[in-house]
Amino acid sequence: MIYSLTEEQEMIQEVARRIAKEKIIPKRKELDENEIFPREILKEMAEADLFGIFIPETYGGLGFGTFETCLALEQIAWGCAGVATTYAASSLGAYPILLFGNQEQKQTYLPFIARGEKITAFGLTEANAGSDASAIQTTAINDGDYYVLNGAKQWITNAGEADIYTIIALTDKKKGVRGASAFILEKGDEGFFFGKKEKKMGIRASVTGSLIFEDCRIPKERLLGKEGMGFIIALRTLDYARPGVGILGVGLAQAALDESVKFAKQRKQFGQPIISFQAISHMLADMATEIEAARALTYAVCKYIDTNPKDFSKYAAMAKLFGSDIAMKATLNAVQILGGHGYMRDY
Repeated sequence: MIYSLTEEQEMIQEVARRIAKEKIIPKRKELDENEIFPREILKEMAEADLFGIFIPETYGGLGFGTFETCLALEQIAWGCAGVATTYAASSLGAYPILLFGNQEQKQTYLPFIARGEKITAFGLTEANAGSDASAIQTTAINDGDYYVLNGAKQWITNAGEADIYTIIALTDKKKGVRGASAFILEKGDEGFFFGKKEKKMGIRASVTGSLIFEDCRIPKERLLGKEGMGFIIALRTLDYARPGVGILGVGLAQAALDESVKFAKQRKQFGQPIISFQAISHMLADMATEIEAARALTYAVCKYIDTNPKDFSKYAAMAKLFGSDIAMKATLNAVQILGGHGYMRDY
């Protein structure tokens, strides 16, 4: 379909596609099988200004929005879901600073993020606080000019590799979710440690691990917004991040479709390419249609977000839901089309 992209948007898309083709695809098998963090590829992406797409020009970014970021993310996901997850998670960790940071905090951190010199992570999930984010137990106690954090975060993308962390912790347990606050932490802060690197079934080029706080003292200047705003900050951050999950799914699904079409044209059975069989062509047609629908929905949601509406939670959730569901369906169909080859790691 034609989406009437501007010249700048087409350039962002083309640059990301080139990096996916030239830098990511040749390395993705090695990165995934050996669970290697893609630092060299991230440097290539940083040199192409992909980390600064949504950062205002005031702080060294390109000054674009959610839509342009998703254009890049889709192409990176087409190359490798693990690299794309790492890239997307850095945006997730940056959004609380961009949306709720004061001028000093933005000047301190955003230029480094925009240049890709420092990547970020977002710390909300805990052992007993997954979809129920209100159940977090990590605390941040006011102690003069500092806050002292104690607790742990689980399944955090970029854990141990990121330089900057935005963390949600309770400053007043009695108030429940109204007692949660958001903080900026830096790798190397006293009392801030990293747990084990998780062994995942997939997206292994992306690091997932735990964050541990043992009397971690951080200056009061690292509080984002005001005390008690943590849950609001977390929810708004996740709203901005959800379309990214959706478009990551679209990029992954498109890669599955491309591989399926390529294989179906080459694979011959009963004297003809299997793409000529109606059962196969119907699967490919459904995949292509659903992927384009997911792309159109996510693009529309991103453009809507960039108009700065008061509330877009429902639409952001729709984009995440549909894009990720289509990714699951497309990859399952791809395995079926490739047959035995689809179950081999070479493919």
